[in-house]
Amino acid sequence: MKIAIASGKGGTGKTTVAVNFALAIGNAQLFDCDVEEPNCNLFLGVDLEKQEDVTISVPEIDAEKCSLCGSCAEFCRYNAIAKLPQRVMIFPKLCHGCGGCQIVCPENAISEIKRPIGIIEKGVDLGSGISLFQGTLAIGEPMATPVIRQLQAHINENRVAVVDSPPGTACPVIATVSDMDYCVLVTEPTPFGLNDLILAVEVVRQLEVPFGVIINRHGSGDDRVEEYCNSEDIPILMKIPYDREMAVLYSEGIPFVQRMPQWEKNFRALYREICSMSSNTSSGESCSEMSI
Repeated sequence: MKIAIASGKGGTGKTTVAVNFALAIGNAQLFDCDVEEPNCNLFLGVDLEKQEDVTISVPEIDAEKCSLCGSCAEFCRYNAIAKLPQRVMIFPKLCHGCGGCQIVCPENAISEIKRPIGIIEKGVDLGSGISLFQGTLAIGEPMATPVIRQLQAHINENRVAVVDSPPGTACPVIATVSDMDYCVLVTEPTPFGLNDLILAVEVVRQLEVPFGVIINRHGSGDDRVEEYCNSEDIPILMKIPYDREMAVLYSEGIPFVQRMPQWEKNFRALYREICSMSSNTSSGESCSEMSI
């Protein structure tokens, strides 16, 4: 069972939900796919070990073979190659690694080299049995999706995977959510929360991933998020209150399920509810095997 925790905007409590959800399930995998600023481990504090580098293939031009025909630059839709009067220039950070330039080169003057753009790390929380996988995009790199895809390649289909998505609705979110069995959209009861929730709903509907909504800091705003969900037949999975004790625990980096047992029960009940709503047969089987 692969469950993404996503949000239309940052700051809604997405990572808080992901960490507490994974802890409540127990013996789960937790994937921090917010690779530009991973922060799940602020709440777990496990020792992370590097697993591998993330690289993409970028072209390298053999100037002696190159005839300056310009076929490579004409082919590239990302403007990563420019033909100048005396040479061909490569802009590695614009390259998407498709390899098309190498194919269209009539002189076989293009080869590929690997360029590192990030790393994958792993740690285990011995108390809960959670395996935390974290991807980190290197500073200054513009493309998060290759890191996300390589990170998700570590998902063990035989275990529950809780996936902390990047915020927003751009390419990194689509790369994270598109292969999930279920998506939990975390929002807040504010005008900004509603606006960005609507955008996120449109994305997951296009991806045809079943989803529901958690309203975080419930009671701090108005009822328009609930009214929208009701009008669109979107299940409201949980309402997490605007609570001082939760806020204090958050500020101390303590997941609130560890100090508030009722919320551990609530998240376990949420997991069972998601299992019952998922149309994926294999996911349903894995849910029924969980002794929660």
